[in-house]
Order: sequence, then structure tokens, then C-alpha cells
Amino acid sequence: MKLLTFKGGIHPPYGKEYANKKPIEKAAAPAKVYIPLQQHIGAPAKCIVAVGDEVKLGQKIGEAQGFVSSNIHSSVSGVVKAIQLCGVPNGTAMCVVIENDFKEEPHESVKPHGDIADLSKEEIVGIVKEAGIVGMGGATFPNHVKISPPPDSKAEYVILNGAECEPYLTADDRLMVENPEDVVYGLRALMKALDVNKGFIGIEVNKPEAIANVTKAAEPYPEIDVVSLQVKYPEGAEKQLIYACTGREVPSGALPIAVGAVVDNVATAAAIANAIKTGMPLVERITTVTGPCIKEPKNLVTKIGTKFSEIIEQCGGLKEDVVARKLIAGGPMMGFAQFTDDISTNKGSSGILILYEDIAVAPEPMNCIKCGRCTDVCPAFLQPLFISAYSLKNDFDAAEQHRAMDCIECGSCSFICPSRRLLLPSIRQAKREIGAKRRKAAAAQKK
Repeated sequence: MKLLTFKGGIHPPYGKEYANKKPIEKAAAPAKVYIPLQQHIGAPAKCIVAVGDEVKLGQKIGEAQGFVSSNIHSSVSGVVKAIQLCGVPNGTAMCVVIENDFKEEPHESVKPHGDIADLSKEEIVGIVKEAGIVGMGGATFPNHVKISPPPDSKAEYVILNGAECEPYLTADDRLMVENPEDVVYGLRALMKALDVNKGFIGIEVNKPEAIANVTKAAEPYPEIDVVSLQVKYPEGAEKQLIYACTGREVPSGALPIAVGAVVDNVATAAAIANAIKTGMPLVERITTVTGPCIKEPKNLVTKIGTKFSEIIEQCGGLKEDVVARKLIAGGPMMGFAQFTDDISTNKGSSGILILYEDIAVAPEPMNCIKCGRCTDVCPAFLQPLFISAYSLKNDFDAAEQHRAMDCIECGSCSFICPSRRLLLPSIRQAKREIGAKRRKAAAAQKK
């Protein structure tokens, strides 16, 4: 069987063995949840509850503002105790603090929507929008926007990302092993919403049980192909996955719909299936709690708004020999280091990783030797050494000319560099500066 892949990429230590055989468990509900109103790309949701209000499980507490935004729902039933700034994985955000009454009483709006066959594509998009479903692979892009392409764009394929190429994370793997029917059901819903007749589910070949179970669940649907991917990072990146599955290359600066493709994560598809079948919006997700410092690594279904510290305690806490450690929200390649565990989970919390300090310490960078390895492995066909060099000199125009905005921030360049240069942080800085310049220019043009 031919394994599909893309040009470039790397093979980091995967660390999957800590949790990939651990069945999904439901985490104990916390006494309080701290639910961010900003847990998606786009405008923050508008809070529609007040302190003292009683809320139910699945009740809308934040309303989407603007086209690129997402609804927010309560993950517990209880009483709103505060609306305040709280720590979240990407800094701080306004959060609705709810004291859990542990009754798990669902809101009246939570009711099944019937079967896919009985729903129109407009109804499916409406269900996804109302349920506040976002990309759960980490991007947190509002999904109803993704499945509502412009009239002049036509989708031909829906591709589900089951690669889970990020080291240490195993949440998607366990989802496909244990609930493959929901993954397939969600894909069928997406295909109907986009009016396409071909779907792919791409899974790395190091997940044989997931491949077998998803293939079996997809057997009744010849329009769905389960494809095996090479074990390579970043195999699950959107544009790289499109190329692997279809052979189509997304042009520089373009979106996947430019080549007729829409890509979603398998967890996003399962969330859509759950929303259609039960009416429950996105209020919980599978989070991998893992790493050499964790006593009992697990794949936990956690309520959105749960503190990292409480989740870690449910995994036995840290090992006795842990003195200094590095806490990462997500995986080691694309996740973000945190200075505290007093932060709450959101819809994008795919993993909580804790590493010993000596594993995670940043190396002392040396001079670039112009070896070209970063260019060889870059899956976006960029020259990271030049983009980084221009960024460090604050020459962001030159960085833009070298297509800095096409960087997918996978970190392959930093990983492979023999001089241990931290290329990605400087490239991220260039992208921020270029993005700010473009927004300023757009605002000036409107005036």
C-alpha cells in the first residue's frame, strides 16, 4: 500500500508511548469552571449572562460577534459567580466563572436534530454555528465559516485530519480507535453541508488500530476513502495534507478552497456528529495529559473551563523527582509554554504536556552556517534562514518578499538547525509586524 505524504518535513521523537494505549476517561467535573469568551479565532463572544444567573449545561452564555466568531456555552449547570479576566493558554481573557451544582441539568435548547438525511445543508451549517464548533486541532477557526465558502468558490473534497503528527498528543488517535462512527458521521455531515461527493480521512500509518476501526466504520460509504499517511511531521498541516491526499498544491497566499478542498480535524467532525445527534454544543473535549513528568498520563474528556492544575491532579500529579519542569499547552512543536498551571482549558486544548527542564531547555544559538537544511525540510517551500535574518534586522518588508506569511509555524526549521538557531520565534515576529502593517493599510484605505 502506497503511503501518501508531502515534500519536506522532519522526524522528531514522537513520545506517543506515554498515552497512546490509555483509553479515554471522563474527568471529574470541577467545582468551578472559568469559561473564556475568547477561545476562537475572530471577535470575542459577547457575554449574555450576569452575575447571579442560574445556568444549565449547554446553555449559551456568549454570543458570536461578527462573521468570524463563535458562540460559547456553559459546560456545567450552576450559578454565575463572576465575569472577570482570567488566565488562559494564550494570555488572559474575560471568563464567565460558574459554580458547579453538579446536577448536570441540560438546557431546554439541547435536543437532537434528527438524522443527516433529514437535514438540509443550510440546517447543518446552522447547527454547527449554534453549537459553537471550532477547529479542534488547535487553530480554533469557527467551523461554520469554513463550511460556508463564497459563492464563487466550489468545494470538491472534504479532508479529515487524523494524522495527529504533533509529538506526545494521542487524543485524536484514541477518538478514532474508540468512536470511529462519530468521525465518519461528522464527515458525512460536512460533505452534505458543502455539497461534495468525495471525502478523505488521512491517518498516519503508526496508528494501525485507528486506521482499521475508521476503515470499518466507513465501509458503507464508498464516497469516503481512508488513506494511510507516512509518519512525518507536519503531515497533518492543512496544505500538506491536501497535497498528500489529492496531489493539489494550494498557491501562495491562497486558502484551501482555492483548490476545491476543505480540511477539518477528526475531533471537529466528532463534535459535529454529537451536536446533530444530541443537540449538545461544544462544552467538552478530549485532552491528552502527558509527558515524562506526569505520574499517570491519560486521555481525559475535560469540561471546557477546567483549570490545568485540577486536570494534572487527576493524573496523579507530578512525579516525586520533578523539581523544575516546562508546562506546554499543546504539543512540543506548535504548543506554547506556560508560566503557571492556574489557567483554564478552551476548545483548542488538545494537550497538556510537562517535560523535565533539561529536555526542554533552549540551546545556545550559534552563527548560521548556510547549510540549507531549514530550506530542505520546510513544508511550505520557504527559506527560513533569510526570513529570520531579515526579521532580526527589523527589515519586515524583505521578510514579506520572502513569503513570511506563508509560514505555517510548524517549527521544523528550528528543530533541524545544526546551529540551534531559534528561527521560528523571529519568523513569528515578522508575521505579526507584516499583519499589523496590512491591517493599518486596509484601515487607511477604508477611510
